[in-house]
Amino acid sequence: MIGRTVVVILSSAAAALVGASCTGFYEIPVETPIQAKIDVTAFQRVLVAGFIGGGSGAIDANTETARLLRSQLRSKQDLRVIDADVLLLSEEMDKRLGRAAEAPAATNQSSSAADDLLNIKDAADLKQYEAIFADAEYWKKIGDEYQDPLIVTGSVLFTPIERSGMVSRPQASINELGQEQFRSVREYSDMKGYALTPKFVFIDGRTGQLLHTEEYQEEVLYPSTQNTPALSSYFELMDKLLPSFLNTLSTQKIRGSRILLK
Repeated sequence: MIGRTVVVILSSAAAALVGASCTGFYEIPVETPIQAKIDVTAFQRVLVAGFIGGGSGAIDANTETARLLRSQLRSKQDLRVIDADVLLLSEEMDKRLGRAAEAPAATNQSSSAADDLLNIKDAADLKQYEAIFADAEYWKKIGDEYQDPLIVTGSVLFTPIERSGMVSRPQASINELGQEQFRSVREYSDMKGYALTPKFVFIDGRTGQLLHTEEYQEEVLYPSTQNTPALSSYFELMDKLLPSFLNTLSTQKIRGSRILLK
C-alpha cells in the first residue's frame, strides 16, 4: 500500500558529463516521514467505538469497519486498542429521533430487502444521525467507562452504483513476427460497483469533545456481467484509504530511493 518513489537528481552540468562519457550511478534508500495530523501523546488507549452505517444493507458497515480499523491500529501504532462491543449508534439515534430500528442484519435478509428497510440511504439521511458526534456528554460517559481513551467513531456510506459509457480495455493480437502484443481499444460498456464514503471522527474521551474529522470518497466499478461480492468490494475500497487514516494518528514513513551520479 506504500508506494515506491524514485527521485533522480541530475543537474544540468551532470547531464552534460553523462552525455560526454559513461558515468556510473548508485541508488540510496531514503525514508520520508509524514507527520501525524493529531497529537495523541496524551492517550494510552484507543477505542474504535462504532460507526453509523448506511447506503446498502449488503454488508454490516458498522461491524466490518470497527473490526478492520482495530486490526490495523494494533499493528501500526503504539496506542493500546480496547476490545469492546461495537456501539450501535444508528439505533441510539433512532431512539432519539423516535424511530423504530427496522434495518435487519445483512446476513438474515437479501440485499434488496435490507436496502428497502434502511433509514440511511444517502448523505441527506445521514445528516441528522451525525448529531451524535457533537454530544460531548454522551462521549464523555463512554470515555469514563474505558479510562479516558482516544475515541474513533464516524459514519460509513457504502452505496451500489451503476455507470454506462466508453471504457478502455486491452486487446491482444499477433504481429507479423508471431509475437503477442496488446493495444488499448475503447468500447461502450455497462458498469456496476460500489462507492464508499467514510467519515472518521476522533473524540477526546476525557472531555467528549471532537478533536478532528477525516472524510474520504472512493469507488470501484466492474463489468455488469461480473459478480463481485459486496464485502470484497468494501475491503478493496478500504485498502485504498487506510494509509491516510493511519497517518492521522501516527507518523508514517514513505520508503523510496534517490539515484545519484558518481
